[in-house]
Amino acid sequence: MAFSNYCFILSLVVAFSLATTNVSIAARQLLDTTAAPPPALTLPTTPILPKSTLPPLPSVPTLPQATLPPLPSSPLPTLPTPPPLPKPTLPPLPSTHIPSQPTLPTTTLPPLPTLPKSTLPPLPSTQIPSLPNPTSPTTLTVPKVTLPPLPAATPLPTIPTTIPSIPTIPTTIPTIPFFSPPPSN
Repeated sequence: MAFSNYCFILSLVVAFSLATTNVSIAARQLLDTTAAPPPALTLPTTPILPKSTLPPLPSVPTLPQATLPPLPSSPLPTLPTPPPLPKPTLPPLPSTHIPSQPTLPTTTLPPLPTLPKSTLPPLPSTQIPSLPNPTSPTTLTVPKVTLPPLPAATPLPTIPTTIPSIPTIPTTIPTIPFFSPPPSN
């Protein structure tokens, strides 16, 4: 998506730059001209031709009306009645005897053993002391809590301050055997 937007913007920049070169060259040429343009040429007027009178068109002759002979009134032949088709009858389905399900023997389960009922000892009766009813709120004393010391902070990574050296670019172009001319003998 970003690549297509980039290509679209780049094509707009190229189109505008190519369009503005022609406009700027035309504007420069208009600025360089000092004389007024020559007056427009006048077109010659067309001569008036005499109107010619055409002879009247001949009248269309009347054609005789064609009479069609009457159609013969012959009765349509009757179609023969189709022979009655025999009604198809299906053979009876074979009666297959389905065997009855065998009866499974009923098993009797032994009775479950009865568990003895457990009785819990009675709860001890403890007397809940009644709380004194304060008359007015007093300032509470909060005990001082000492926090454990914070762990040592992890050191931040160090940023290198030196820029690595850029490798040098060779100044001579290596020769390619296919592009060099053949040796002369």
